[in-house]
Amino acid sequence: HDIYSIEDLAQLIYDLHEVNPRAKVSVKLVAEVGIGTVAAGVAKANADVIQISGHDGGTGASPLSSIKHAGSPWELGLAETQAALTENGLRDRVTLRVDGGLKTGWDVVQAALLGADEYGFGTIVMIAEGCIMARICHTNKCPVGVTTQDPALRKRFRGTPADVVNFFELVADEVRQTLADMGYKSLRDVIGRADLLVEKDVKVAKTDGIDLSVLTNLPAPTKREIRTEAHGNGPTLDDEILADEAIARVVKAGKGSATKAIDIVNTDRSVATKLSGEIGRLHGDKGFTGKIELALTGSAGQSLGAFLLPGVELTVSGEANDYVGKGMHGGKIVIKPPEGAVYKPEHSAILGNTCLYGATGGHLFANGRAGERFGVRNSGCDTVVEGAGDHCCEYMTAGTVVVLGETGRNIGAGMTGGIGYFYDPDDHVPSKLNTDIVSVQRLPTDAAREQLRCLLEAHVAETGSERAAGILADFDAEAAKFWQVYPPAEADRPETSKVAAETKEEAVAAK
Repeated sequence: HDIYSIEDLAQLIYDLHEVNPRAKVSVKLVAEVGIGTVAAGVAKANADVIQISGHDGGTGASPLSSIKHAGSPWELGLAETQAALTENGLRDRVTLRVDGGLKTGWDVVQAALLGADEYGFGTIVMIAEGCIMARICHTNKCPVGVTTQDPALRKRFRGTPADVVNFFELVADEVRQTLADMGYKSLRDVIGRADLLVEKDVKVAKTDGIDLSVLTNLPAPTKREIRTEAHGNGPTLDDEILADEAIARVVKAGKGSATKAIDIVNTDRSVATKLSGEIGRLHGDKGFTGKIELALTGSAGQSLGAFLLPGVELTVSGEANDYVGKGMHGGKIVIKPPEGAVYKPEHSAILGNTCLYGATGGHLFANGRAGERFGVRNSGCDTVVEGAGDHCCEYMTAGTVVVLGETGRNIGAGMTGGIGYFYDPDDHVPSKLNTDIVSVQRLPTDAAREQLRCLLEAHVAETGSERAAGILADFDAEAAKFWQVYPPAEADRPETSKVAAETKEEAVAAK
């Protein structure tokens, strides 16, 4: 989601290789004209698997128009991808996987001839275990009990693992028979051998003008071994961090504390991501009780603190690029100007675009402005920044965002959860959001003011923000200049509703 360029995709692949170096990264591409060019970029971006998805198939919950009219046949997409990768010397870098309505052993053999290494079955497997394609999966009323939580309907499910095993044994048997007819022992022997495909000598008026050479005249396959290990990012700053004896000891034990000061440059991407991945591998998301503090000086590269876990704290004296806190689950990120900076933080950008994408926890405090799409899909992080660009809080589902300066247009687009606080003495915020999606009001309750105050106090403590300190110095008057933005799902919280706040107070008093 939210991939707008091959560079964005390359950075995401880099992040994923950092957080789990052992795992392969698969990129799914829809079979369309031009897919070969995109696939070449994906291969260069270090993806391990490229999955070509054809227009056939699709889930029973999809609209019929999407199933029938989205994309092109997998044969065309696969052939173009195989040709582009082979001609550019990239075929040995990736595993090609294909899906989109595969049903038979002949489909598997044909996919192999066109270059596929792996073959995906979806809809047909569901049918093998009893699905009747009623296309009402999303209604919880599946008549055969496949996709429902209703106990009465689930009793109707008669599928067994043996049904699926039997189907795949029949597919495998057909593959063996087809290969034997062709004179080959192994499927691997025919991967990429499009020269073995021969056009049928059948004249049909409606297909008379179709040229199938695009499928049969592919570049000769190169000798290669199918990759079994994931690509790597090479040496990174996190390797140096994990090599530190004190940090390594804390990571292994899951407790204790360690600190390290590091100079960074903007080529140091995904800092602390491999560290978090190693903590998660050893202790899970919540099993780490230690504390690791990294004091970073300089300009952090993209994805600073991506997938950060509780117990890891990053303090940057300088600036950071895009994707700060992407997918962070906990911990803390602090970004502040370097000592001796002469610019006003509230007027200067200190972190890039698309920060806190998909974050589910933790805190981010930045003494400076953020770029566009700040807090996009934020799902639980609490944060304070001095300003933000367009589309702040887009698709946000949880967490709290406080912006102490000017904010761009389109605030809260698609927002379904969480609360935003926007400092706006000039009353510009209401004109920058869609009130059909979110509501806006001045702070209605003491609970809202207390939530805001706590975050501002933490912001001052972490970053030394002069603007936040000034607001706290005359909080009662300055709090009246904040707008609170929230979606309908948050309308009954004590922070957004006087009635909810009073009900909570009564419940506390009753105890």
